[in-house]
Amino acid sequence: CQEQEQTLSQVKDSHESAMNVNEDTDSRRLGATNKVCLYFIITTLGVLLVFALATIMVLVVQRTKADPAMEGIKNPIRTGNTFEDYLRILQSVPAANGSAAYMRVSSTVNSSKLSLAEKGICEAIECQSLELVIREQGLYLIFCNLNFHFPNCSKSPIDLKIELLVNNRVDRQTLSTFCASETCQDETFKTLLQLHLTHLDKEDKISVTLNHPEFLNDVSLPNENVLGVLRYN
Repeated sequence: CQEQEQTLSQVKDSHESAMNVNEDTDSRRLGATNKVCLYFIITTLGVLLVFALATIMVLVVQRTKADPAMEGIKNPIRTGNTFEDYLRILQSVPAANGSAAYMRVSSTVNSSKLSLAEKGICEAIECQSLELVIREQGLYLIFCNLNFHFPNCSKSPIDLKIELLVNNRVDRQTLSTFCASETCQDETFKTLLQLHLTHLDKEDKISVTLNHPEFLNDVSLPNENVLGVLRYN
């Protein structure tokens, strides 16, 4: 009996030792597997981070190159009829004596073309009822200042378009939207100023049209609605 008990004890000890060895082996394998997974996750996150940073840098570079505001700051653009161009030309070019017109305009019944009032300045330029006729070719500054009155501003937007015509052809136009829903009021007053610098020949005819002449303010500020032409050497 003692020998059997010793044999059973040895077998049991051997079995327990084998179990302990297996558990240690499994623990080592599990730890190795966890380390591999951890390394893989860290590597993957690192690659994703590098890719995200590279993408952000590419987008920033593209946006900086395509941003016209930034380009304008680095290399100011001075082409076309801009307000800075007008000031530069007005300061550098002397005006010619006796070639100017400054006429009050008003709305015309059943017509989009504005009429010219009899009173005004008209020197070396023929001032007719609906247009100014150029008598000497040269560089001219055309300007038009118009005041508008919206007595009952609706929530629907209203597009106002001013067109400066040379020989009944559109040479410059301005489009503005008023009475939008977010800025709508019961009564609204607006002023639009249009400038145009161009070369005109003899007998060229200057006029102005308005797509909504019914909104032109002929009551409160009648003398502030003007069409002017000034010639430069």
